Amino acid sequence: MSDSSAPTLSDAKTPIRILVVDDHTLFRRGLTALLTRDPGMSVIGDAADASQAIRKAQELQPDLILLDNHLPGVTGVDALPGLRQAAPCACILMLTVSEDEQDLAAALRGGAAGYLLKTMEGDALVAAIGRAVQGDSVIAPEMMGKLVAAYRGAAQVGSAGFPQAPNRPNPAPANGHPTSVLTSLSPREREILRGIARGASNKEIAREHGIAETTVKIHVQHILRKLEVSSRVHAAVIATEHGLT
Repeated sequence: MSDSSAPTLSDAKTPIRILVVDDHTLFRRGLTALLTRDPGMSVIGDAADASQAIRKAQELQPDLILLDNHLPGVTGVDALPGLRQAAPCACILMLTVSEDEQDLAAALRGGAAGYLLKTMEGDALVAAIGRAVQGDSVIAPEMMGKLVAAYRGAAQVGSAGFPQAPNRPNPAPANGHPTSVLTSLSPREREILRGIARGASNKEIAREHGIAETTVKIHVQHILRKLEVSSRVHAAVIATEHGLT
């Protein structure tokens, strides 16, 4: 992960209070140094394993927990229920090297608000944290295809706990034209939905199309309402299923 200068969240009223959970001491220190360079963030604690993380989460009540999956003893994914109980108001983001589809699906089932990879740039991590605390689901772009595959597999077998999409018409034909499920979207909304399916943030979509980020946010709200879904993840799945990528 790059330690290049990251954009700040200095306009935030109070810093985002973060708990870092990773078994590698040097990585924890480096990540803490990176994040605390932004005045909008404050690393209030760190932990090397799941049991220590749960104790720290209960004691400190962070706003956000950055959680590695490959921890000694109990994995990060298996620690999610305990962390959610210890700090029910905290947003939990997985930050891991694992690109395994099953780890991704298990993390989302367990209540993680996002799944990020340690190979990401520092400024992208800062942006993802900001989006997560505002209620967005943040998924590494490299994992979006695997997320769709995991989602489809869960829908086919009816896996308990995995979010289910509403019943939809058959996907688009090979030419990629959207079917009736997307006909309610305007051309601009379809462009933005394509960005969502790629895992792009509102800022990235705004830059691509030369529009304001607030305009993108409004379009996203309209898209979710028209598609009758509650999250960007659901919208991305529908876009992929209907060839709108």
